[in-house]
Amino acid sequence: MEYIGIQAQKRRNDFRSMLLLFMFPCLVLGMVYIFFLLLAWLGFIEEAETEGHFWLSVNSVYLNSVPYVLGVVFVWFTIAYFLNTYIIKVSTGATTLERKKNKRVYNLVENLCMSQGMKIPKINIINDESLNAFASGINERTYTVTLSNGIIDRLKDEELEAVIAHELSHIRNHDVHLLIVSIVFVGVFSMVAQLAFSTISSLSGGSSKKKNDNSDGAVMLVLFLAIIVALIGLLLATLMRFAISRKREYLADAGAAEMTKNPLALASALSKIAKDPNIEAVTREDVAQLFIQHPGNKAEGFIGNLGGIFATHPPIEKRIRILEQF
Repeated sequence: MEYIGIQAQKRRNDFRSMLLLFMFPCLVLGMVYIFFLLLAWLGFIEEAETEGHFWLSVNSVYLNSVPYVLGVVFVWFTIAYFLNTYIIKVSTGATTLERKKNKRVYNLVENLCMSQGMKIPKINIINDESLNAFASGINERTYTVTLSNGIIDRLKDEELEAVIAHELSHIRNHDVHLLIVSIVFVGVFSMVAQLAFSTISSLSGGSSKKKNDNSDGAVMLVLFLAIIVALIGLLLATLMRFAISRKREYLADAGAAEMTKNPLALASALSKIAKDPNIEAVTREDVAQLFIQHPGNKAEGFIGNLGGIFATHPPIEKRIRILEQF
């Protein structure tokens, strides 16, 4: 595999983060525009029924809505972006790991950080006997390494050190920043989809020219919007695959091997993790992609239902083989 330096990887991930920041509002606005097209086509925008006024009416309604859509997206994004640490903790059931309760973990983290000239991140723990771990955060103040109780208790010192080094590599490479941005925008996408379906429900129950025509139109609108949401979800998943390349796991594995000078320790740890990675508290696919190994089959949502086509993790067996060849 082609070697990519740390600085090059940081620049690449920073560029991808900026690309996501630009692309997702475009996708949201595109979805809103198609939504208004369908509303007009089904007769919910009365001015559009006048001959020759269809596009003018749609564009007028759409342009009037753009500031509100962008405002809602911006507010939602700002809140989610700066509360991402809390959201992830709630989604994973993580709590702060007290130093006095586990000096072993703190010693491993601090020794690795000192060897790399890194600021020591926060350390959280998930009360689950399965084996898994992840890194998160958007800056030095919020960078966090989270470990399950099982991975702390069931791995040897050198194996646990290798796992921690893997997560620190994600922080060094700015992978975590990219992942947080993607998680926030997946949430924006979900919010807009829910808003669309809520609007459909209100239209189907509201007053209109003809009750039967309105009901039929609402049913058609539901079907068309379901297709659109699915297509946008597919596009979003493709963009996620492009932006959050599975190579990031290989690069973090390589970074851990470089840090610890012991690639076989990480290979051994991954072998144990593969046997029991399930974290019961994790039910969101966007959060699941943070982990060193997908934390189970309970992830929900459109992307999760696509199976391995858009997998964010490479096969763990392949990662182990590569480490064994170092």
